[in-house]
Amino acid sequence: MRWWSAANFVSNAGTWMQLTVQNLLVLHITGSAAATGLSMSVQAAPALFVSLLGGAAVDRWPRKLTVAVSQALLGAVAFTTALLVALDRIDMTSLLVLAAVTGVIATVDGPACALLGNDLVPVEDVPSAIGVGALVHSAGRLAGTALAGVTVALLGTGAAYAANGLSFLFVAAVVPFLRPVRGAAERPAAEPRAVPERAEMSVREGLTYFVRRPRLMALAGITGISSVFGRNYGLTLAVLVTGPLAGGAGSFGTVSTVLAVGGILGAVLGARLRRPSVRTVGLLAAAGGLLQAVAGVSPSLAVLLVLVLPMAVVESVSDTAGTAVLQTDPPAHLRGRVLGVWSSIGTVWSLGGPPLLGLLMQSAGARGALFVGGLLIAASVGAGLLLCRRGGVLPVAALPAADGEVTGRAALGTAA
Repeated sequence: MRWWSAANFVSNAGTWMQLTVQNLLVLHITGSAAATGLSMSVQAAPALFVSLLGGAAVDRWPRKLTVAVSQALLGAVAFTTALLVALDRIDMTSLLVLAAVTGVIATVDGPACALLGNDLVPVEDVPSAIGVGALVHSAGRLAGTALAGVTVALLGTGAAYAANGLSFLFVAAVVPFLRPVRGAAERPAAEPRAVPERAEMSVREGLTYFVRRPRLMALAGITGISSVFGRNYGLTLAVLVTGPLAGGAGSFGTVSTVLAVGGILGAVLGARLRRPSVRTVGLLAAAGGLLQAVAGVSPSLAVLLVLVLPMAVVESVSDTAGTAVLQTDPPAHLRGRVLGVWSSIGTVWSLGGPPLLGLLMQSAGARGALFVGGLLIAASVGAGLLLCRRGGVLPVAALPAADGEVTGRAALGTAA
């Protein structure tokens, strides 16, 4: 797990370095901010259409081999881009094609890497492993964003892509030495696996499981409303700081730094969760919504900074808890497809959320969008929890076997 975390830190730093440089490269080629947004959308779009197939592939193929191959392919794409930049042969068309290929590979690489990390620890430590992963992601994002400017200034744009390619190869080189522990999220090899034949591992099976699982649907609803009316702090807080609070780019940079620090603190706290649940995610989302509403009426930048830190902490812990539920709720043979369904849903929220939030900001302003959005999140989650409590709990019958032992303990555990 230590080797895997170190490899992921290097990979995340390289990825964020490339993402930062890619935006600068598109601006250099086209001089258009709209083209920058287009390149980001092209890279994200495959998650909307291909994630279901990617999740099915993760369930079908050996986990370690899948991760090693996908990381090597991502490295090859990064090296290809670096070569085109170095030879001054890069244009917008080739950049968009490479971004789309990266997005397609990521639909397999994302769930495969997530589930491989879970295999390295005992099942009771999976929430902590997910928290460590969130911490590594946040730290890698900070390091990669900072290194991007330094790398471009000293070595050029192509060097940033080449560095990201090396980071992928480092992960691929570490994977063969990883050994899943006995009692990990996937059943040990010695235990018989009640897994369907590969021909039956259809995309539809994962989608059906997700739709028929109320707690996963509730988790999707909580995440959706939080994504649309909150979390987009790069947009809402930027307008609030530079507008009503009369701050500049430096002030927003300070706010962004506090958000990043809060995300790291939240990941540390999230790693201590032992039994995360959808109720925990909902309560944290409601608390974050209320904090956001108060932040919307902040009279000064100092007050906003005081509120931004707990907002980021709550959001990070909520994300860690939700990810733990998502990755541990389904049976082992369905987890890749469930993550594929989740990736498609998350892409819908990420693509549709900013325009909807922009409309709200246009009509209510930055303060109004933060205040109204925060109250909507808290009210929606509160209503959902109230309906869940009134709905009661469905009884589950336990059938004794011939020898008097209760059968189906695993199914009962899942139901509970």
